[in-house]
Amino acid sequence: MKKVCVITGGGSGMGLAAAKFIPKDHIIVVSGRTESKLTKAVEELKADGFEAYSKVCDTSKRESVKELAEYAATLGEITNVIHAAGVSPAMNVTPEILLQINALGTVYVNQEFSKLMHKGSAIVDIASMSAYCLPSFMIPKKAYKFAETDEALFFKKALKMTKMIKDAYQKNGLAYSISKNFVTWYAAKCAFEYGPKGIRVASLSPGLIATDMGNLESAHGGQMLATTCENRMGTPEELGFAIATLADERNGYLAGVDILCDGGTIRGQNEFKKGQK
Repeated sequence: MKKVCVITGGGSGMGLAAAKFIPKDHIIVVSGRTESKLTKAVEELKADGFEAYSKVCDTSKRESVKELAEYAATLGEITNVIHAAGVSPAMNVTPEILLQINALGTVYVNQEFSKLMHKGSAIVDIASMSAYCLPSFMIPKKAYKFAETDEALFFKKALKMTKMIKDAYQKNGLAYSISKNFVTWYAAKCAFEYGPKGIRVASLSPGLIATDMGNLESAHGGQMLATTCENRMGTPEELGFAIATLADERNGYLAGVDILCDGGTIRGQNEFKKGQK
């Protein structure tokens, strides 16, 4: 049976870059909400020698994720899932939509795919260095457990502090940081839950990356580049390689952790370049 790697948000950016570093004995399935981007991505992958397919999927909807997982399973054994789909603060969205897509989308992907995965497989959830930017008192970790059992209560508790912020971008920025901090927490939770079945789970937190989404965010967060080791954004190819490496099923003992792939940004802010942003 052929190995299948599924990449949500695989139509462009880091997701598509990661696909190009997956071993070519894997079937690649890219998903996203824009069919035209997926069609182009599949053409690129096929030109590079991959067997590739696409399927439109809205990861903020559980049924859509379930359909994607079931489709992938018809192609072979799902050995790798890279969940790179998400939205950022600069997009025209609300805090509720940010949390629905980034946080609950991760719940749906991990739950629905893990039902169809077997020993030796891996799930990688893409978070963000923003997961590390909030002081501990602003992280509503007690709300996180409700994401699986009571979504309305999860929203109420997780977004409580955003109600006190008037500026739209700052409000979204807080919701984004919370949503990505949740991703790092939830990936670790799943690692311990799925570990006995042999399904490895980890997360990766990129810094500012020169993708369409990253360039959009650089207008607000570009000053953070001063605290990186090399004073620059990362490239999609650099992050793609890191993601594909983490997702590789041969990396069997790398579980329950978040890989901070931010060019040193957070460490620079907190220690070596403190006060320079």
